Amino acid sequence: MSANIIVIPGEHIGPEVTREGLKVLDWIIANRGFDCVYREELFGIKSLEVHGKLLRDGLVEECMNADAVLFGAMGGPEYDALPPEVRRQGSLLRIRKELEVFANLRPIRGHPSLADFTPLKPEVANGVDMIVLRELNGGIYFGERGTETVEGNVERAYDTEVYTTPEIERIVRFGFELARGRRNKLCSVDKSNVLDSGRLWRKVATRVHEEEYSDVELTHLIIDNCAMQIIKNPGQFDVLVMSNMFGDILSDCAGSISGTLGMLPSAALSAEDENGRRRALYEPIHGCAPDIAGQGIANPCGSILSVAMMLDHTFKRPDDAALIETAVEEVLASGIRTPDIAPVGTTPIGTVEMGDAVISALDRLN
Repeated sequence: MSANIIVIPGEHIGPEVTREGLKVLDWIIANRGFDCVYREELFGIKSLEVHGKLLRDGLVEECMNADAVLFGAMGGPEYDALPPEVRRQGSLLRIRKELEVFANLRPIRGHPSLADFTPLKPEVANGVDMIVLRELNGGIYFGERGTETVEGNVERAYDTEVYTTPEIERIVRFGFELARGRRNKLCSVDKSNVLDSGRLWRKVATRVHEEEYSDVELTHLIIDNCAMQIIKNPGQFDVLVMSNMFGDILSDCAGSISGTLGMLPSAALSAEDENGRRRALYEPIHGCAPDIAGQGIANPCGSILSVAMMLDHTFKRPDDAALIETAVEEVLASGIRTPDIAPVGTTPIGTVEMGDAVISALDRLN
């Protein structure tokens, strides 16, 4: 049967970068024998205008039954005027939660061709190859939250960080398995010196290591120290596993190694079902960037590399994934740049031109 993919381009620069990711997917279909069908769906403000909801009825269920979902970006100032319950009903958090894609893989690589652009020294950034593994279905984004007025007309807002033993067990197990297929090193990140949730996180990670994964090297770091180490010596890391909020923050911090968030893809995966299938959501980690939307200058490499991750993790086509990654590296090495990675004094190209350059590289490599 043909692979079934649902594409949700989203908003602002989301459709622009997703279009280039699909251009690469179309090339794989045409040139590498990948039997695949995909369809696009509205999401967010455009969906609200057409369907009366940010997320139309039935779409989440259709995403659960698809082999994979390719997402673009969401958000923007238009959401400020929407009631909180409307925003939550149509949020990306809801899609992640209902698909139960708890394991968010965010690969971070140092690109030698971008060594002059990253703020880190070339000898620090070059050769970095690590994965920030973010727990995606729990933590502070899904805990009790609210805003209330207390005595004296003072506003009080709260967001509660909550983790259970099973939630921690499944994400650290995923991290250990991931490390076993790489360099066999897992670093668990927490705030155990202050937070009860952090102490539980460290306790569970240590126990799972001792009972099931003693062959993998496990280290623990407090998040503040980890943030410094990512900038000071990122080459020491293989896989880092952490909570939802910490993963959100540190993966963006680690983006400085690649020079721009525009280069960073991600995969969000569920547990395996009885047939070994995982529900999957792929997306670049950058935001919707309304300030540059419509200008045709957004970097599409995060979306293109998300397609590569999809081919690797969901469709078990590592050769196709490696081909795309090599094509992107070749384009970067040739000096072709979008504005976010263009050195001063050089002339950058646009979103479509970057996608075309990757296609040309694929033609040569194939």
